[in-house]
Amino acid sequence: MEKIKAASLMTAIKTPYKPDGDVDLESYDRLVEAQIEHGVEGLIVCGTTGEGHLMDWEEHLMLIAHSVNKFGNQLVIVGNTGSNNTREALKGTNYGFAFGMDAALQINPYYGKTSAAGLKEHFKRVLDLGPSIIYNVPGRTGQDLQPDLIEELAEHPNLIGVKECAGNERMGHYEAQGIACWSGNDDQSFEGRHRHSSHGVISVTSNLLPGLMRQLMDTDDLELNARLQPLMAWLFHVPSPNALNTVLSMTGAVQPVFRLPYSPVDRQSRQQVIDLLQAFKPADWVGSGLELLEDEDFILCA
Repeated sequence: MEKIKAASLMTAIKTPYKPDGDVDLESYDRLVEAQIEHGVEGLIVCGTTGEGHLMDWEEHLMLIAHSVNKFGNQLVIVGNTGSNNTREALKGTNYGFAFGMDAALQINPYYGKTSAAGLKEHFKRVLDLGPSIIYNVPGRTGQDLQPDLIEELAEHPNLIGVKECAGNERMGHYEAQGIACWSGNDDQSFEGRHRHSSHGVISVTSNLLPGLMRQLMDTDDLELNARLQPLMAWLFHVPSPNALNTVLSMTGAVQPVFRLPYSPVDRQSRQQVIDLLQAFKPADWVGSGLELLEDEDFILCA
């Protein structure tokens, strides 16, 4: 668990696809190798950015197992095995640990929201299985996990910490009590790390700019933070990961294939990110180039 807590930059890694819609492991491996090259310390596999919710469990667990077998000696592997169904979360988490993941990412039940008592019991059951990070993202689940719940769960020996999207003050509150926090909001991660003592960030932006996100976590560099803010805003100007998937297609890092309901951003937005990336060196971003791409270049798979 201390190894996981020491990871200040973990990437919520994107899952790429082949034109037939299957997972593209060759492209995935290249994405991960770029993360390793630029100093990323861990991966969240099949998270929101990795589109685990668009996979069946066979694909989902295959990708966790592949990540462990291929990269487990170089990176912390955190498998997103949470669910809004406690029984399903337990089953997926058991398999993930059997395949060798270092930790699980556990989200609170979404859509079919439950009571405070139900939340507590859900998390205690999944925490019993092994080291876990709890993910609080009210904008996606519709339910904010309150500090009194997290503080009680922190007594469980398997709670590593929290991926927190409710702001830097919340993270600072937890860190003051010895509860590890990683920012779930890239645009707040600099202040979270350098002003509120967070452990770091679980990042979307590092899929594209891993070296600069490494630098952002390591150095109190206000200028770099200001340079990155417009690109971070672009990555989230539509629900993520639509924009990330688009720009990684434009850099040639992945094939321009989307699993529905995700789809590429419009042509005007694609031009905007080309303009934004001109503020950085081509060596800063993942991929072999930068091309606008036309609407017909993208493949949408069900």
